[in-house]
Amino acid sequence: MDELMLGTLLASTLRVATPLILCALAGVLAERSGVIDIGLEGKMLCAAFAAGAAGAVWGSSFVALAAAIGVAFALSMLHGYACVIHRGDQVVSGMAINILAAGLTVVLGIACFHQGGQTPALPDEVRLRALWPEAPEVLGDLIGNGLAGYNVLVYLALALVPGVWLLLQQTRFGLRLRAVGENPHMVDAAGVSVHGLRFSALALNGLLCGLAGSYLVLAQNAAFAPHMTAGRGYMALAAMIFGKWRPLPALAACLLFGFLDALAIRLQGAVLPVIGEVPVQFIQALPYLMTVILLAGFMGSSQAPGALGRPYLKER
Repeated sequence: MDELMLGTLLASTLRVATPLILCALAGVLAERSGVIDIGLEGKMLCAAFAAGAAGAVWGSSFVALAAAIGVAFALSMLHGYACVIHRGDQVVSGMAINILAAGLTVVLGIACFHQGGQTPALPDEVRLRALWPEAPEVLGDLIGNGLAGYNVLVYLALALVPGVWLLLQQTRFGLRLRAVGENPHMVDAAGVSVHGLRFSALALNGLLCGLAGSYLVLAQNAAFAPHMTAGRGYMALAAMIFGKWRPLPALAACLLFGFLDALAIRLQGAVLPVIGEVPVQFIQALPYLMTVILLAGFMGSSQAPGALGRPYLKER
């Protein structure tokens, strides 16, 4: 594999993995506080639609980012209202968000833009551009394509991995957040609000899901398309479980998924010596097959937070 191909493959891996990293970190924060969040897919999809619609109407990347974050934040608060305040089933609430997002984004897209559920293509000034587009010319194919020349959200996602680790491991807020996911009664006995901590975690969760959804429209594609998340929220959930609810191992799983997705694009139509031409459908299914394998192989060995999925009822 030559230097240009290796650099391009690495660049594609990081670009594809960025929304997975952001969503996986969102899941880590929510679930370390004791709230199951299967609704990552729906929040990311709604955020992508909000970014595409706001960017097309107002022509501003800042407005598009704000709209995406606002919508994902509202859905996180809705999830918290149902599960934290009213002690509803967290899995059902998350799936309800996913189903709502899948239908509502299409209906709103058709009603507002009359393009089959899609939003208009965003102009170049709205989309996020590479911070250093000349990097391949200056640093060479491998370093320039593989390690530089990305937009700000790629670098932000990578920086947030150690940032979330530091937040969880080295701050008082992180200590309390981990404690409320393990033993909320102890946290309540110490005079700290269990509901307040869980809503704080869900607020950060919504922020990260909003960034992930906006990335799909502002950086990876030129417009919103129905169901464009294509299961990335579930991949991020699998990466989080594979990483045992820790940011750094979850990053490794996201990069693996991103690599397989990038590799699948390059293997389409490839002819192997013994097998012959590899079916396109099999290549496209590689990231999803790996998701199932990771869940089947590591779900039982991973130890979830002790109070995960258990509604907290304050003792009187």
